Amino acid sequence: MEWLNYHHLHYFWVIAREGSIKRACEELNLSQPALSAQLRTLEDTLGEKLFNRVGRTLVLTDMGQMAYRYAQEIFSLGQEFTNLMKGRPSHRPVKLVVGIAEVVPKMVAYKLLESAFALSDPLQMVCWEGRLEPLLGELALHTLDIVLADTAIPSTVGISGHSHLLGESGVTLFASKKLAAKYQKKFPKSLDGAPFLLPTSNSMLRRGMDEWFGRVGITPRLVGEFEDGATMKAFGRAGKGIFPGSNVVAKEICRQYLVQRIGEVPDIREQFYALSVERRLKHPGVLAIVDSARKTIFRTTDS
Repeated sequence: MEWLNYHHLHYFWVIAREGSIKRACEELNLSQPALSAQLRTLEDTLGEKLFNRVGRTLVLTDMGQMAYRYAQEIFSLGQEFTNLMKGRPSHRPVKLVVGIAEVVPKMVAYKLLESAFALSDPLQMVCWEGRLEPLLGELALHTLDIVLADTAIPSTVGISGHSHLLGESGVTLFASKKLAAKYQKKFPKSLDGAPFLLPTSNSMLRRGMDEWFGRVGITPRLVGEFEDGATMKAFGRAGKGIFPGSNVVAKEICRQYLVQRIGEVPDIREQFYALSVERRLKHPGVLAIVDSARKTIFRTTDS
């Protein structure tokens, strides 16, 4: 077995936490050459570069970010163990690490995740956001407890896991008050040539919208495409175009972005999944999310 030098790992952890070797030297009471040498030794041992230098700033590489997360967990556990041995109370919360696929609307993600905080035990939640495939890679490594996504695990990714359907929601079109008043009449035919703000083509919602446009004979005027749904809604609030959103958070969208509903898209159903490596879910936070989604959030999504 190849053993890791935890002194080197601790030095790396402090450097990453402080953001520079100079500040880390002050905390560790080491000279800069000595600390730099320890960092190089760790990188040589791991066979990976942990930092890139951008100007005078050290920036964690992808491998460095992963190493930092593990180091954070290791030294947090070490502190908890020390407290336990010395008879000090430990208040370590239940940790829930969630990956959120970038196409999942922020409001839907929040609505799903907030139920985990209803647990009787304290909860520490860590949320990662990104493209689905990298998140599934982290899930396979057990770095994440679950991934929230708008699709089941694709058969093409070669990752063994399970897709738990949380529920589904209809889709509504929203716009500023002025645009809504114009396009509510004779909906949906009124939408032909109307300005639209849409998700990028990698989302299930965009594919559904494109198919619906074709079925009803509508050619929208595409004003913008957005990976980030919050940015899309902000442009919608400014009156730049009509945008789609989930019925399950329709009231929240209207309230937060000061927009109005134009009409529902009858042929599109968004689905939301919790992706996990285990078939039978065990984490109390994950169980709370799934239970709330199925019994409350998606029970009456189209009201």
